[in-house]
Amino acid sequence: MPEGQMHNANALTPAQAAQYWRDGYLFPLNLMSIKEAARWRHTLEDMEQNYGEAKMQRTLGTYKRINAQCVMPFAYELATQPRLLDMIEAILGPDILIYGAEFFIKEAQSEQIVSMHQDLTYWGLGATDHLVTAWIALSEVNVESGCMQFVAESHANQILPHEDTFADNNLLSRGQEIQVQVAEEDKTDIVLRPGQLSLHHGRMIHGSGPNSSEDRRIGFVIRYVSPEVMQEVAQKDYAMLVRGADRARHFVHYTPPPSLFAPSHLALYEEMREAQRQAMMAGASKSSTLYD
Repeated sequence: MPEGQMHNANALTPAQAAQYWRDGYLFPLNLMSIKEAARWRHTLEDMEQNYGEAKMQRTLGTYKRINAQCVMPFAYELATQPRLLDMIEAILGPDILIYGAEFFIKEAQSEQIVSMHQDLTYWGLGATDHLVTAWIALSEVNVESGCMQFVAESHANQILPHEDTFADNNLLSRGQEIQVQVAEEDKTDIVLRPGQLSLHHGRMIHGSGPNSSEDRRIGFVIRYVSPEVMQEVAQKDYAMLVRGADRARHFVHYTPPPSLFAPSHLALYEEMREAQRQAMMAGASKSSTLYD
């Protein structure tokens, strides 16, 4: 988006922004109608049906699960909707980069969970305040379907000790689980209708349970950073500038994908994957890859 373009200063009220910084999260926020969310879901599921057997280096699940914005134009488009970026600007300021985007899907009647953790634990970005995650619901998201649970004000901690479990039913890269007791009464259920979203801080303690419903639980998750963030573990890292300017240049920039699974961006995807693997698997208790 060109510098100088007028943005919607009312995407979040001052009270909402203050609530985010106080609690470490904010929900529910209305991004689109249920009908529009259904269209995005159809786009995703049409791709799943038509590309599920495509002969690519990785499984389709891998491309959905990490850096979808690099190889799926519709993921980039969804992550850069002006109203969404307006909300992010109210938190991070006028200069915004996408660090990563993914489709976080729990199939119907699935035992898959996400253990309680802090996002920034293994990304190599330090304990920064300048990363915010947007979690967009493309299906009904409730307790039955395995909604996220946040622990209010837990972002006030620094990064706490975690343990790798590598559990088969854990959707996280290392099955990482925070090594502090979290009481059930301290968890807030993040219930969203299709088209709504939540925002949360990178040090927020959160997780989610299994999906016992009859429908898929589909979330589209985008990690946004401001330019002062930098990779501290791997040799390099990648991000996409989507608003304002990046004068720090701590990340390798890249362009949106020109088409679905374009060869040029599949090659780029592998470069990004390896760079981020170096950070995310540093010190792991056993050798692992990223969501293969």
